[in-house]
Amino acid sequence: MKQIALDIGLSTGPTLPNFFPGPNQLACEHLALWLGRGQVVTNRSPVPTYLWGNSGSGKTHLLKAVREALREQGARVGWMDAHDPEPEPFSEDWAAILLDDVHLYTAVQQQAAFNWFVNAQTHQRSVIAAGDQPPAALLLRDDLRTRLGWGHVFGLKVLSEPERRAVLRQAADERGVFLGDEVMDFMLTRFSRDLTSLMELLDLIDAYALRTKRAITVPMIRAMMDES
Repeated sequence: MKQIALDIGLSTGPTLPNFFPGPNQLACEHLALWLGRGQVVTNRSPVPTYLWGNSGSGKTHLLKAVREALREQGARVGWMDAHDPEPEPFSEDWAAILLDDVHLYTAVQQQAAFNWFVNAQTHQRSVIAAGDQPPAALLLRDDLRTRLGWGHVFGLKVLSEPERRAVLRQAADERGVFLGDEVMDFMLTRFSRDLTSLMELLDLIDAYALRTKRAITVPMIRAMMDES
Protein backbone atom coordinates (compact mmCIF):
# COMPACT_ATOMS: atom_id res chain seq x y z
CA MET A 1 0.00 0.00 0.00
CA LYS A 2 1.35 3.45 -0.90
CA GLN A 3 2.48 5.47 2.08
CA ILE A 4 1.52 9.12 2.43
CA ALA A 5 4.23 11.64 3.22
CA LEU A 6 3.34 13.76 6.20
CA ASP A 7 2.78 17.22 4.72
CA ILE A 8 -0.09 18.42 6.89
CA GLY A 9 0.59 20.88 9.66
CA LEU A 10 3.92 22.33 10.72
CA SER A 11 6.95 20.23 11.50
CA THR A 12 8.94 21.02 14.64
CA GLY A 13 12.13 19.95 12.88
CA PRO A 14 14.71 17.37 13.96
CA THR A 15 16.01 17.67 17.52
CA LEU A 16 17.65 15.25 19.93
CA PRO A 17 14.64 15.28 22.29
CA ASN A 18 12.24 14.28 19.50
CA PHE A 19 14.48 11.46 18.29
CA PHE A 20 13.42 8.10 19.69
CA PRO A 21 16.65 6.14 20.12
CA GLY A 22 15.47 2.56 20.69
CA PRO A 23 18.55 0.45 19.93
CA ASN A 24 20.53 3.61 19.07
CA GLN A 25 20.81 4.91 22.63
CA LEU A 26 24.62 4.89 22.68
CA ALA A 27 24.88 7.18 19.65
CA CYS A 28 22.31 9.58 21.12
CA GLU A 29 24.10 9.68 24.47
CA HIS A 30 27.40 10.34 22.72
CA LEU A 31 25.99 13.28 20.75
CA ALA A 32 24.19 14.73 23.78
CA LEU A 33 27.41 14.57 25.80
CA TRP A 34 29.38 16.13 22.94
CA LEU A 35 26.83 18.96 22.69
CA GLY A 36 27.12 19.62 26.41
CA ARG A 37 23.60 18.49 27.36
CA GLY A 38 22.15 21.93 26.74
CA GLN A 39 25.11 23.88 28.09
CA VAL A 40 27.29 26.10 25.91
CA VAL A 41 30.59 24.28 25.25
CA THR A 42 33.69 25.99 23.88
CA ASN A 43 36.18 23.11 23.93
CA ARG A 44 34.46 20.13 22.33
CA SER A 45 36.50 17.06 21.51
CA PRO A 46 37.86 17.25 17.94
CA VAL A 47 37.75 13.47 17.57
CA PRO A 48 35.42 12.77 14.61
CA THR A 49 32.16 10.86 14.85
CA TYR A 50 30.69 8.72 12.08
CA LEU A 51 27.12 7.38 11.98
CA TRP A 52 26.09 4.70 9.54
CA GLY A 53 22.97 2.71 8.84
CA ASN A 54 20.16 2.00 6.41
CA SER A 55 17.65 4.59 5.24
CA GLY A 56 15.24 5.42 8.04
CA SER A 57 17.69 4.71 10.85
CA GLY A 58 17.90 8.40 11.79
CA LYS A 59 21.28 9.53 10.45
CA THR A 60 20.10 12.76 8.86
CA HIS A 61 17.76 13.50 11.76
CA LEU A 62 20.67 13.32 14.20
CA LEU A 63 22.97 15.47 12.07
CA LYS A 64 20.28 18.12 11.64
CA ALA A 65 19.54 17.93 15.37
CA VAL A 66 23.20 18.61 16.11
CA ARG A 67 23.21 21.51 13.64
CA GLU A 68 20.13 23.04 15.29
CA ALA A 69 21.55 22.59 18.80
CA LEU A 70 24.80 24.30 17.80
CA ARG A 71 22.93 27.17 16.16
CA GLU A 72 20.89 27.64 19.34
CA GLN A 73 24.21 28.01 21.16
CA GLY A 74 25.22 30.72 18.70
CA ALA A 75 27.74 28.58 16.82
CA ARG A 76 28.27 28.53 13.07
CA VAL A 77 28.40 25.16 11.36
CA GLY A 78 29.68 23.86 8.04
CA TRP A 79 27.13 21.57 6.39
CA MET A 80 27.58 19.42 3.30
CA ASP A 81 25.30 16.84 1.73
CA ALA A 82 24.92 15.27 -1.70
CA HIS A 83 22.75 18.17 -2.87
CA ASP A 84 25.65 20.64 -2.72
CA PRO A 85 27.31 20.43 -6.17
CA GLU A 86 29.99 23.01 -5.30
CA PRO A 87 30.57 23.15 -1.53
CA GLU A 88 31.82 26.41 -0.07
CA PRO A 89 35.38 26.72 1.25
CA PHE A 90 36.15 25.80 4.85
CA SER A 91 35.66 28.63 7.35
CA GLU A 92 37.61 29.08 10.57
CA ASP A 93 34.41 30.52 12.06
CA TRP A 94 32.77 27.09 12.02
CA ALA A 95 32.54 25.33 15.37
CA ALA A 96 32.06 21.98 13.63
CA ILE A 97 31.50 20.44 10.22
CA LEU A 98 28.66 18.04 9.44
CA LEU A 99 28.85 15.72 6.42
CA ASP A 100 25.62 13.93 5.48
CA ASP A 101 25.15 11.06 3.00
CA VAL A 102 28.88 10.80 2.31
CA HIS A 103 28.30 7.60 0.31
CA LEU A 104 26.67 9.75 -2.40
CA TYR A 105 29.46 12.32 -2.73
CA THR A 106 30.84 13.12 -6.17
CA ALA A 107 34.56 13.50 -6.77
CA VAL A 108 34.21 17.26 -6.30
CA GLN A 109 32.34 16.81 -3.01
CA GLN A 110 34.87 14.24 -1.80
CA GLN A 111 37.70 16.68 -2.47
CA ALA A 112 35.84 19.40 -0.57
CA ALA A 113 35.03 17.04 2.31
CA PHE A 114 38.68 16.01 2.55
CA ASN A 115 39.74 19.67 2.58
CA TRP A 116 37.20 20.45 5.29
CA PHE A 117 38.40 17.47 7.30
CA VAL A 118 42.06 18.47 7.12
CA ASN A 119 41.25 22.05 8.09
CA ALA A 120 39.02 20.88 10.91
CA GLN A 121 41.85 18.81 12.34
CA THR A 122 44.28 21.70 11.96
CA HIS A 123 41.97 24.11 13.77
CA GLN A 124 40.75 21.55 16.34
CA ARG A 125 37.20 21.55 15.00
CA SER A 126 34.83 18.62 15.32
CA VAL A 127 33.60 16.51 12.41
CA ILE A 128 30.37 14.49 12.47
CA ALA A 129 29.53 12.52 9.34
CA ALA A 130 26.97 9.97 8.20
CA GLY A 131 26.66 7.37 5.45
CA ASP A 132 24.93 4.11 4.63
CA GLN A 133 27.99 1.86 5.11
CA PRO A 134 30.69 1.42 7.74
CA PRO A 135 33.81 3.43 6.86
CA ALA A 136 35.79 0.52 5.45
CA ALA A 137 33.01 -0.30 2.97
CA LEU A 138 32.54 3.23 1.62
CA LEU A 139 33.43 3.68 -2.06
CA LEU A 140 35.28 6.94 -1.43
CA ARG A 141 38.82 8.17 -1.90
CA ASP A 142 41.13 6.45 0.56
CA ASP A 143 42.25 9.56 2.47
CA LEU A 144 38.65 10.57 3.18
CA ARG A 145 37.44 7.08 4.02
CA THR A 146 40.23 6.46 6.54
CA ARG A 147 39.54 9.77 8.27
CA LEU A 148 35.84 8.98 8.56
CA GLY A 149 36.71 5.77 10.40
CA TRP A 150 39.39 7.26 12.64
CA GLY A 151 37.19 8.30 15.59
CA HIS A 152 33.88 7.25 17.13
CA VAL A 153 31.80 5.01 14.86
CA PHE A 154 28.18 4.08 15.57
CA GLY A 155 26.02 1.71 13.53
CA LEU A 156 22.38 2.82 13.67
CA LYS A 157 19.49 0.39 13.40
CA VAL A 158 16.00 0.98 12.04
CA LEU A 159 13.35 0.42 14.69
CA SER A 160 11.40 -2.78 14.26
CA GLU A 161 7.62 -2.80 13.77
CA PRO A 162 6.97 -3.77 17.43
CA GLU A 163 9.35 -1.03 18.61
CA ARG A 164 7.59 1.60 16.50
CA ARG A 165 4.22 0.47 17.85
CA ALA A 166 5.49 0.52 21.42
CA VAL A 167 6.91 4.04 21.06
CA LEU A 168 3.73 5.28 19.39
CA ARG A 169 1.57 3.69 22.10
CA GLN A 170 3.70 5.19 24.88
CA ALA A 171 3.59 8.65 23.28
CA ALA A 172 -0.20 8.41 22.95
CA ASP A 173 -0.57 7.30 26.59
CA GLU A 174 1.53 10.27 27.74
CA ARG A 175 -0.91 12.57 25.93
CA GLY A 176 -3.91 10.79 27.38
CA VAL A 177 -4.88 9.63 23.89
CA PHE A 178 -6.28 6.19 23.12
CA LEU A 179 -5.21 4.63 19.83
CA GLY A 180 -7.12 1.52 18.87
CA ASP A 181 -5.44 -1.23 16.87
CA GLU A 182 -7.25 -0.15 13.70
CA VAL A 183 -6.00 3.41 14.09
CA MET A 184 -2.47 2.21 14.82
CA ASP A 185 -2.50 -0.01 11.72
CA PHE A 186 -3.74 2.90 9.60
CA MET A 187 -1.02 5.23 10.86
CA LEU A 188 1.73 2.68 10.26
CA THR A 189 0.61 1.63 6.79
CA ARG A 190 -0.67 4.85 5.24
CA PHE A 191 1.87 7.42 6.44
CA SER A 192 5.65 7.77 6.53
CA ARG A 193 6.90 5.24 9.03
CA ASP A 194 9.84 7.14 10.51
CA LEU A 195 9.16 8.08 14.10
CA THR A 196 9.61 11.81 13.65
CA SER A 197 6.76 11.86 11.12
CA LEU A 198 4.63 9.54 13.24
CA MET A 199 5.02 11.76 16.32
CA GLU A 200 4.10 14.83 14.29
CA LEU A 201 1.07 12.95 12.96
CA LEU A 202 0.07 12.01 16.51
CA ASP A 203 0.26 15.67 17.56
CA LEU A 204 -1.97 16.66 14.64
CA ILE A 205 -4.47 13.89 15.36
CA ASP A 206 -4.62 14.82 19.04
CA ALA A 207 -5.16 18.52 18.25
CA TYR A 208 -7.80 17.76 15.63
CA ALA A 209 -9.68 15.40 17.96
CA LEU A 210 -9.74 18.05 20.70
CA ARG A 211 -10.88 20.78 18.31
CA THR A 212 -13.64 18.69 16.75
CA LYS A 213 -14.52 16.83 19.97
CA ARG A 214 -14.39 13.51 18.12
CA ALA A 215 -13.00 10.15 19.15
CA ILE A 216 -9.84 9.14 17.31
CA THR A 217 -10.89 6.74 14.58
CA VAL A 218 -9.81 6.04 11.02
CA PRO A 219 -12.74 8.09 9.61
CA MET A 220 -11.69 11.00 11.83
CA ILE A 221 -8.12 10.84 10.48
CA ARG A 222 -9.46 10.72 6.92
CA ALA A 223 -11.58 13.81 7.66
CA MET A 224 -8.51 15.59 9.01
CA MET A 225 -6.59 14.73 5.84
CA ASP A 226 -9.46 16.00 3.66
CA GLU A 227 -9.37 19.35 5.46
CA SER A 228 -5.62 19.81 5.11
